[in-house]
Amino acid sequence: MVEIRKAGPADRAGWEALFLPHCRRFGAPHMDEPTLDGLWHRIHDPAHPMSAYLATMENAPSRPVGLAHTILHPHTFSLRMVCYLEDLWVDEAARGHGIGSALIDHLVALGRAEDWERVYWITTGDNEGSQRLYDRIAMRTDYILYQRDIPERAD
Repeated sequence: MVEIRKAGPADRAGWEALFLPHCRRFGAPHMDEPTLDGLWHRIHDPAHPMSAYLATMENAPSRPVGLAHTILHPHTFSLRMVCYLEDLWVDEAARGHGIGSALIDHLVALGRAEDWERVYWITTGDNEGSQRLYDRIAMRTDYILYQRDIPERAD
C-alpha cells in the first residue's frame, strides 16, 4: 500500500535521493548545495506556495519512493486556486506499483478538500511511460508550451 505525506524537515535525504535523479533526467542545471538548501527552505516556508509530497510503501515507511512538487496559485478564469504539479518522480525500482497515480490522486483529494479548480502539469514529448499513466487518469489538452529564459543579472 502506498502512503502519501507532506515532506517534513527530517525528510531531506530522502527528498534529495529522489529529486536529484529527476533533475538529471530532465536536464536541470547542476543542483549545488545552496540551491538545494534554498528549495528545501521554500518547501517548508508556510508563506511560500511551493510544497513537496512524498510517497512511501507500507513495508518501508521511512524510505520515500515517490515525489511531487506543487505550486498553488490563483488564475484569471476563476476565484478558486489551481495547483501546478511541477515535478512528479518515482524511483525507478518502485515504478509500476501505482505510486505516480497515488500521488496525483492525493493532490486531487486535497484539492477537493481545499476547493481548488484543478491540478495540471506538463511533460516532455519523449516521456512515453508517464504519458500512458497521464492518459488514463487525466485529460490531455491541446496547449503548447512556450518558454523564454531570462539570463541572471550580472551584479
